[in-house]
Amino acid sequence: MSGFDNRCIRDIFALEKLDAIIIFGLPNIRYLSGFTGTDGVFFLAANRSVFFTDSRYISQAEKQVKADQIKCYRNKLKTVADQLLSSGCKRVGIDAEVVSVALFEELKRYVGDSVQWCLLGSQLQPLRGVKTDAEIVSLKKAAYLNSQAFASVLPLFRPGVTELEISQELEFSLKRLGGEANAFDFIVASGIRGALPHGVASDKRLQAGELVTIDFGTRVNGYHSDETVTLAIGEVDRNLRQIFDIVLEAHDSALEAIRPGMLISELDAVARNYIASQGYGDYFGHALGHGVGLEIHEFPAVSSRSDQRLLAGMVITIEPGIYISGTGGVRIEDTVVVTDCGFEKLTLIPKQFKQINV
Repeated sequence: MSGFDNRCIRDIFALEKLDAIIIFGLPNIRYLSGFTGTDGVFFLAANRSVFFTDSRYISQAEKQVKADQIKCYRNKLKTVADQLLSSGCKRVGIDAEVVSVALFEELKRYVGDSVQWCLLGSQLQPLRGVKTDAEIVSLKKAAYLNSQAFASVLPLFRPGVTELEISQELEFSLKRLGGEANAFDFIVASGIRGALPHGVASDKRLQAGELVTIDFGTRVNGYHSDETVTLAIGEVDRNLRQIFDIVLEAHDSALEAIRPGMLISELDAVARNYIASQGYGDYFGHALGHGVGLEIHEFPAVSSRSDQRLLAGMVITIEPGIYISGTGGVRIEDTVVVTDCGFEKLTLIPKQFKQINV
């Protein structure tokens, strides 16, 4: 059965004693079936897989999808319900983290009391956690585009240029190089706006003596790049340089600590404890990182609350930061793949302190 060779799916079937799983989330549909469109449902049972989509995507699905059968629907939920009823499925899993309450209630009305539902949340999270060699190739290509685009726009970093101009030139460059789409709304935050961890580009103009943080990425074959660079526009004061050096040390220490089998919370603590030891613990509020793949944020969460362990093949970001309201901020981020003995860095832009002469 298509997709059923996936260990995570097999384990879920056995653990939850399921007759079928219905997948609505497009990233998981793409991972399991190969479908890259924007409307579909994947039905998995012990001896059969069926992919459903509407008439716009039938030809595409016939070329892309690995499933025992491909069906066209006009009424998505009724068609899925008919499949459940005709297959005699009694206990069915559904990807509850992506299905709206309204959709789920409508689906339940179609099947009535014939189905016992199992809401799948954390059970599905590890599905794409360990990347294949082919996935890592796409992630490397996306990271390479980051490095090339950033080099092409570096001359733009000078006083008087707006954050939006930098963001737009990065976007144009990435697309010229072959990037499919922005991974997210690019963050370009200069001066005191650097205190905004998600400070998307504005019409503020860069000034001498400021730090500017640039967080950006693209997509290749559906896989994302994610990288953050902080630069100095001219000479910055001692306090800003000290903050930069602390973040860089936290970043580098966390990278060197990466080992398969370690608790992810312990990795977060490496960077967090160092920043706290330098007196800035209250200014690092977000997680150390996150998984990257078909989604820009996916399993595993690299945070102090995680109870997961690192596994070889996981792709994660390492992105400590310090953000001080009224002063500015620094974030430094690389994307890496966990290896059998440590890590391999996928992102390529050097993260050492760089001062743009003005």
